[in-house]
Amino acid sequence: KVIMKKQTIAINTPYVRPDVYGSLSVPIYSNVSYEFDDAQVMADAFCNRIKAPDYGRMYNPTVTNFEQRVKALTNAEHVTAYNSGMAAISNALMAVGAQGKNIVTSRHLFGNSLALISNTLLRFGVKPKLRDLTNLEAVEAAIDEQTCCVFLEIVTNPQLEVADLKGIAEIAHRKNVPVIADSTVIPFTETSMKELGVDIEVVSSTKYISGGGTSLGGLIIDYGTFPQINQRIKYDLLVNLGAYMTPQVAYMQTLGLETLDVRYQRQAANTLKIAKELKYVDGITNVNYIGLADNPYHALAQQQFGKTAGAMLTIDLESKEACFGFLNRLKLVHRATNLFDSRTLAIHPASTIFGLFADRQLEQMDVRQTTIRLSVGLEAPEDIVADIEQAIK
Repeated sequence: KVIMKKQTIAINTPYVRPDVYGSLSVPIYSNVSYEFDDAQVMADAFCNRIKAPDYGRMYNPTVTNFEQRVKALTNAEHVTAYNSGMAAISNALMAVGAQGKNIVTSRHLFGNSLALISNTLLRFGVKPKLRDLTNLEAVEAAIDEQTCCVFLEIVTNPQLEVADLKGIAEIAHRKNVPVIADSTVIPFTETSMKELGVDIEVVSSTKYISGGGTSLGGLIIDYGTFPQINQRIKYDLLVNLGAYMTPQVAYMQTLGLETLDVRYQRQAANTLKIAKELKYVDGITNVNYIGLADNPYHALAQQQFGKTAGAMLTIDLESKEACFGFLNRLKLVHRATNLFDSRTLAIHPASTIFGLFADRQLEQMDVRQTTIRLSVGLEAPEDIVADIEQAIK
């Protein structure tokens, strides 16, 4: 068997069923319903006795093609595509959660992920256990008989914290608890969550995969180590919650997947170069990027994710007022949310993404009023640095 590189797999994974016209680019199937040969085939399709499309809310050939490419790239057992990254996270957590269960996680999460666990799921009887996941003893002490999963981001947003995934997985698996990891910051073309012990990987495909902020999407990548989870995802939540990806988005994100590797390599290289140069800019009090050799998580990040370190960094200025002034003076870098667009984006997380959290909560989450988050794009790094310098001065 020929073992192909990931950038080759992303472009050349075959269709589940050959296109009737032999189209090289996957067509957009915008249909809702499917014609069946007879009543028995129809019944078998709806009751999952045969693999055949039954209804557009749960199955679409364009979406299936996208899922199959991701499956080939990750060596997963199952892949399910959703209409947003948050939909993927919520479906994954609902697949394991139930009244009386608890989720061991961290305060260092993206704002909506933390709100989902601490507020939304809590109303349905699933309790959060917020711990320092960089402390393996704290993880071990937190897991009990009612723990339904350990949930974490492989690089936290915006704190850029990295936890020991293999260490966490070893503890969780010893207690028969799955590990669910949001791997959005480092694409699966660069690292293997399966090899690091992750059971369920969730990804916001809105980010790197969409290819320039073209579309919203999310993925649940299931490595098959806890088979009951996929049963709930496919035959309960996907059917009943209606969060399936649309064929138009799947088409755009399939195109994005084909260029993911080359775009990511450029963005990661840009980010490292920019981070190194910003360390010497007057007015910047701190540069946080796991690709820098003096970053406290650098060694662990390289061990887990390889040589690249993603396209997100943060800088700290003297005050919130300095941050607002900086944002207002930017000319090339865009004042916008989202991550890993083709364009470089800047945002003040404390007043936007985390703007509805109380000051005490922000302090607990290590979200500072002095922090600017930068998502580095494909522009020339020299131009990005020049714009940042003029906006600070």
